[in-house]
Amino acid sequence: MPRPITATIDLAALVHNLGVARAHARHAKVFAVIKANAYGHGLLRVAQALRAADGFAVVEFDAAVRLREAGFSQRILLLEGFFDEREMVEGAARKIATVVHRPGQIAMLGGLPPPSRLDVLLKINSGMNRLGFAPGDAGKVYAALQDCPAVGKITLMTHFADADDARGVDWQMQAFEHAAAGIAAPRSLANSAATLRYPQTHFDWVRPGIMLYGSSPFAEVSAAALGLRPAMTLRSEIIGCCDLKPGDTVGYGGMFCAERPMRIGIVACGYADGYPRHAPNGTPVRVGDVMTGTVGRVSMDKLCIDITAMPEAGVGTPVVLWGEGNPVDDVAQAAGTVSYELLCALAARVRVVEPD
Repeated sequence: MPRPITATIDLAALVHNLGVARAHARHAKVFAVIKANAYGHGLLRVAQALRAADGFAVVEFDAAVRLREAGFSQRILLLEGFFDEREMVEGAARKIATVVHRPGQIAMLGGLPPPSRLDVLLKINSGMNRLGFAPGDAGKVYAALQDCPAVGKITLMTHFADADDARGVDWQMQAFEHAAAGIAAPRSLANSAATLRYPQTHFDWVRPGIMLYGSSPFAEVSAAALGLRPAMTLRSEIIGCCDLKPGDTVGYGGMFCAERPMRIGIVACGYADGYPRHAPNGTPVRVGDVMTGTVGRVSMDKLCIDITAMPEAGVGTPVVLWGEGNPVDDVAQAAGTVSYELLCALAARVRVVEPD
């Protein structure tokens, strides 16, 4: 019998969440962001579920190739662009679009042998201050791309730093619009937060990511309130029970000390499965229809939960670590991190299943 921890991927939830993105995006096309193995959900599994998307966005060149070899004909975008000549040449052959964010990539494009061509998204740094050309350079970079025989369609893009926060997008929109003045090209600006909150950012292409997996990009608004459904549910079981006396401690370092008689359940899940080691006492766990919390430090293969108020719970009782009935956003908030990190950290040893 296999170890009881599983991650259930709900394909219907993925389709539903794409529909939510489309409803907000209105006439804009959708790049479904499926980088990092589709945020831990499985690249080809998610791409198949999101086949209705107009395009896919990834970071890893090998992921783009896998999508093409699996028969996906949509536009595929490399969000960090190509890293060497091999990727550029093969990308052109496979009709993989690329972000261009630095002069070296433009120089490399000049060496692409004809008749090969690449569609390009010109990235403008509107304030995120990671990748992209300075707004004042956008016009001359666009002209250089237009003059390059290896460049096909050109789209302008940027990325928002605070679309999910109080500062919003106006300050970056102003920088972008100033940079793009006089350039008649399609635009791609909106991430999940901007897709949901700022229709003025939608333009031609939106790039939803975390919302597709049923997580909210906003700290103050739940995924359920946004109409999103969790795509991943991490489940396990209680594999042991222990009675505590007042003063007993739990786990490595004794970071939990019982103040009263307690009963705890030991769950087959630990940081080697992708659960955050730094999750504090009280991180939410669902046992049946009852919410409880963790006690003690998460170890490599196990964590402990308080089942004092659940006399019916015992070995074999199922638990939900995050997902259906226990939002991943709540678990992430308790652990002082974000849902992106939890979902992407799902370990290879966890069995991935799909609902019947």
